[in-house]
Amino acid sequence: MDYKSDVPNFFRDTFPYSLPPLVHLEAEPVALARPERIWITDTTFRDGQQSRAPYAVREIVRLFELLARLGGPRGMIRQSEFFLYTRKDREAVERCQELALPFPEITGWIRATMADYALVRAAGLRETGILCSISDYHIFKKLGSTREKVVAGYLEVVDAALADGVVPRVHIEDSTRADIPGVVVPFVRDLMERGRQAGIQVKLRYPDTMGVGIADPHAALPRGIPRLSQALRAAGVPSEALEYHGQNDLGAIVPNAVAAWLYGTSANNGTLLGIGERSGNTPIEALVFWLVGLTGETHGMDLTAITEIADYYRAIGETVDQRLPFVGDNFNVTRAGIHADGMIKDEEIYNPFDTTRLLNRPPGVAITDKSGAAGLLMWMQKHRPAQAAGLDKRDARILRVLDLVMREYDDGRVIAIADEEVHAMVDEAFAAVGVC
Repeated sequence: MDYKSDVPNFFRDTFPYSLPPLVHLEAEPVALARPERIWITDTTFRDGQQSRAPYAVREIVRLFELLARLGGPRGMIRQSEFFLYTRKDREAVERCQELALPFPEITGWIRATMADYALVRAAGLRETGILCSISDYHIFKKLGSTREKVVAGYLEVVDAALADGVVPRVHIEDSTRADIPGVVVPFVRDLMERGRQAGIQVKLRYPDTMGVGIADPHAALPRGIPRLSQALRAAGVPSEALEYHGQNDLGAIVPNAVAAWLYGTSANNGTLLGIGERSGNTPIEALVFWLVGLTGETHGMDLTAITEIADYYRAIGETVDQRLPFVGDNFNVTRAGIHADGMIKDEEIYNPFDTTRLLNRPPGVAITDKSGAAGLLMWMQKHRPAQAAGLDKRDARILRVLDLVMREYDDGRVIAIADEEVHAMVDEAFAAVGVC
């Protein structure tokens, strides 16, 4: 296979279609190559908006403000990309530009056509993403063309951007199902050379479009994220111009994103709450915590903005999965009595980090038939601290509340007891022994 081949390569030994994608490993692992600096980029208003009802302009503006606060003054969320197609798209760009925030930088996203590029010119943007589908699945099956023809079309748009002094961020769509040595590497080398001649660093985003990437350093091309990162850097892309974009189809999205950082990619692209096509994109809130974990500092990011972002989504009618890390209602809430017992002694036993300080989310407990006396005591320490002072889980009043709880489940209840109901049970039990 080569760059100009008119014979597609669908890697049927890896993607048989009649089975899930198959794993192939190399004997030698890829060496760690974490860049000196890593950061996050945002596609909430582009890829994220492809999987839900379109945001209202005011919603985009508010979320953009919260993104800026989350990323902090050092721009750890460095850029945010926008559609440019409709009047509403362009109004959203203009309203966010009016905020004059230093970060995230507003960038565009277009298909690789000159008609689309005219929208970038009209918006006066300094950088734009350009969709350049690169796997033979896309080149031959979707576009009905050949490698040579589609690449020539891509380069025409890239050249136009370079001539205008606009930074092209080339999205090699479906890179994890593409012929890396046969088409990706030659195309990338052409891009880097054109940028060198224009005096502009062309950027490269490598999307794992179908979520088939593998984080293990032994994983073979094209699926291995470490090996793919290495191949792109070897083709001339510096780490600071390299960006990973993940999808969650096979449930490996966060490990793949972390692997991209560890093996040579500076930028990781995601969306708020992971909202994106099909199973979603890399959640920005997860990227934030992994960035802190990898670098050992918050870099001025305001992590409490994550909780406000989730609350805002709920306010505009978005369903936030209660099991989502960092933002779901159940994130740091226990239902198990044995866990609550540990939390009472020291919340660090069952809390991975200080969720109160970092997220403004104290650990909580949901009252069920599994909560036990320890769960009720923990609930009271949060909701009725004055009455909980000095109590332990063996106190007769706690046991009296527990009896009321268990009667509910003996009578057939299957859902957790709401806080308002627990308050009433506490009032009843405490009043029965003369304590209010």
